[in-house]
Amino acid sequence: MPQIPALFTPMAIRGFTLKNRIVVSPMSQYAAVEGAPTDWHLVHLGKFALGGAALVFCEETSVSMTSRKTYDDPAIETEAQVRGWRRITDFLRANGALAGIQLGHAGRKVSTKAPWEGFASLTEADAAGGRVPWQGIAPSAVPVKPGGPVPREMDADDIRKVIALHVDAVRRCGEAGFEVVEIHGAHGYIVQQFLSPVVNRRTDGYGGDRRGRMRFALELAEAVRAAWPADRPLFFRVSAVDGAGWTMDDTVALAVELAARGVDVLDCSSGGIEGPLTLSIVPRVPGYHVPFAERARREAGMPTMAVGLITDATQANAYVAEGRCDLVALARELMWDPNWPAHAAAELGLDGLDLLPKPYAWWLRRREEVRRLSPTEAEAAE
Repeated sequence: MPQIPALFTPMAIRGFTLKNRIVVSPMSQYAAVEGAPTDWHLVHLGKFALGGAALVFCEETSVSMTSRKTYDDPAIETEAQVRGWRRITDFLRANGALAGIQLGHAGRKVSTKAPWEGFASLTEADAAGGRVPWQGIAPSAVPVKPGGPVPREMDADDIRKVIALHVDAVRRCGEAGFEVVEIHGAHGYIVQQFLSPVVNRRTDGYGGDRRGRMRFALELAEAVRAAWPADRPLFFRVSAVDGAGWTMDDTVALAVELAARGVDVLDCSSGGIEGPLTLSIVPRVPGYHVPFAERARREAGMPTMAVGLITDATQANAYVAEGRCDLVALARELMWDPNWPAHAAAELGLDGLDLLPKPYAWWLRRREEVRRLSPTEAEAAE
């Protein structure tokens, strides 16, 4: 019996087993209505389950309506939103994929337009059209960019409230049918704002040195882990380096503490605290976050997931086989080819059709059988 490629070996995490190592990374769609997912999300996410991915993350979802970046972002604060997500998670589960959700709070990055409008801040003109701007919060009153809206500096009560919002949200995630939760601690969101020496200028116990700046992230992770059932995995996305003071040494230290608090997988990305998510110091080469995942895995002793220009089956398989990461996450490549897992399986010598649902696999197998027949046999078969 041929050896199964590493990319297609199962991985058990707590009470669940991923059927392979391919994960659909969260992809913001800016298509929510009143914070609830729509038919767009069902189709967008559903096709990845049909294509054979083991774990499908729904996009970054805010823990409250007022912690969203834009009016078009989803949340998980109301019963209507929970019902909308449940429709999607039921479909993912029925088609062989675990359902994951990335929970976030935008902090100082709230009240903007969509990315194709440059994430411009909402204005009074937008308010006239029904999209009223609101003030963000942050560890310190530091705007995202010079001249931009100034967030309100959080006091101790605000910190408790944001942690409580995450706890309430994670409980609703269970009602919504999610098996996996990821805390969004990257890309300039509120957790990273506390970690960053550029944004976090506090002089109390939540600021100062690295230990103080990590305190919020660790308290939040501990509270979420306590509220999330013990058999369900918890991931944490980190900007492993941000180009503005947070380094890989810091990420390793954070990972050690997160693992001690029950975080199961560290999802490695970069950037986001100032300017674009993609940093000039992190060249966009294939698998450009894999070295971060590899080092965190080795030095913190916890499973890791890597994302970033992973497009080739042999490439992805090598990352897992060489122990550089435990999971590979794809986003834009899956937009281009939702059946990438099945195609990757075929490229690595497996029967890729085994990953597809029966209404697809049966007809595709039939096509291959007919192709092997002579013209006369094929006509008779039809």
